[in-house]
Amino acid sequence: MQDEAPRRVNISTDMFPDQKRLAMWREVYGRGIAHVDIEQLGDAPFHADVTFNLLPNVAIASGARSPAHYRVTRELLKDNSDIIAVSILRSGEASATQFGQELIGGVGSASVLSGADPSVSTLTTDGSFITLALSRPAIAELAPDFEAAFGRPIPADDPALRLLIKYLDAVLAADELDHPEVARSVSAHILDLVALALGARGERAEAALGGAKAARLKALKSDVMSMLGNGELSSELIAGRHGISSRYVRKLFEQEGISFTSFVLGERLTRVRRMLRDSRYAHLTIAQLAHACGFNDISYFNRAFRRHFGATPTDVRGHAGDEAAATPSQP
Repeated sequence: MQDEAPRRVNISTDMFPDQKRLAMWREVYGRGIAHVDIEQLGDAPFHADVTFNLLPNVAIASGARSPAHYRVTRELLKDNSDIIAVSILRSGEASATQFGQELIGGVGSASVLSGADPSVSTLTTDGSFITLALSRPAIAELAPDFEAAFGRPIPADDPALRLLIKYLDAVLAADELDHPEVARSVSAHILDLVALALGARGERAEAALGGAKAARLKALKSDVMSMLGNGELSSELIAGRHGISSRYVRKLFEQEGISFTSFVLGERLTRVRRMLRDSRYAHLTIAQLAHACGFNDISYFNRAFRRHFGATPTDVRGHAGDEAAATPSQP
């Protein structure tokens, strides 16, 4: 797995003719991409949709599929031998076996599969998943004993796995992975979190924890951004959603040189300014926009906005209208 430019690829059975859907999925996805044999379960129409994000030393596959067996046979091992796979079940019922062991402990758990040995992964119902294909050498640097994880599931309550899932949810929902520098950073954080989940110890665990902190902060910021309109947003609320203390939430932000409160205020003000400049929100009053972005006190909002941007909300909206009027219409 080489250090190459990030790429995002989506493949879906909707791309194929109905009568050839399963056959083409077996050939294009099974043989051409995942290097697995696919056997459908049941008679319902087959469907699958998977998005790949290809990062340095890490490939992320996320999506949903209908019931089927996915078998890595000895014939296909040569294509997977330099990776390990960590597959996380997000919904549905599934099983995975390797070395004669059952590797999935339910929704939210993860199986760790060796790419150098046969395995079978099965969705017994419609379900969704995230699978990470990781460079063996890259993981070995962080967790030399990673092979001890083969043959056992990582339980859903494992702290490193829970943080990994939150981090993946945050980065997959954004467009940042298209940028090479961001992709390298995300890849490093993923490897750190996986190494911790696989049992990294000593100095390597300390190094991985540094990456884990950055990943947690990213997940916290993503959650904050999704809740800016909540007037009750607080470090206590975010902490409860992530299973950590509010003091630790504040500490992570402070280590980046900004307080939690300042981050929330700045993002709320920036969102209001963006909406003031957007003609789609022209029918809403400034007070309504401020309230939608989590401000309960309009007087405080007006003071904070002027202090932050050096202009009043009315000035910003009026300037946006002047710009729109000055833009020549297209013939």
